[in-house]
Amino acid sequence: MKKEEVPQDGDNLHHGTFKQLFYAVDNSGDYTTAPSVGWEPENVALDQAWEEVERRVAETRVKVEAGEASPIAYYMERTLLDLPLLAVKAGKFQWQVKRHMKPEVFKKLGGSTIARYAEIFGIAAEVLQKGELLPFQRPQ
Repeated sequence: MKKEEVPQDGDNLHHGTFKQLFYAVDNSGDYTTAPSVGWEPENVALDQAWEEVERRVAETRVKVEAGEASPIAYYMERTLLDLPLLAVKAGKFQWQVKRHMKPEVFKKLGGSTIARYAEIFGIAAEVLQKGELLPFQRPQ
């Protein structure tokens, strides 16, 4: 694609801080880089994906507040992790992490286990231990 054809179809993520870098051909026929704020279909798909993430986080929050899941389930969704990846990061088997997502099991977890999960989620151990649910925000 020519440098002047690089898509500039709108503001990706609605705040202008996210830019993509494309390789394009300049007027002399040489490859060069060209920044782009995105391509409309790509921007729409990205917005839809973030809406799905926000929906899943909100649903999990409701489950935690209703006592149906532990804060680990909420923070797993909030940090865009899935069960296999969280288990690997925590050094646990998947069945163990799944158990830790039960409120009655979560309440009995030791400090080092809570601290490990908190480190993975990028929050203070006290926040996780108390069951505080920090709000979800799309990355900037």
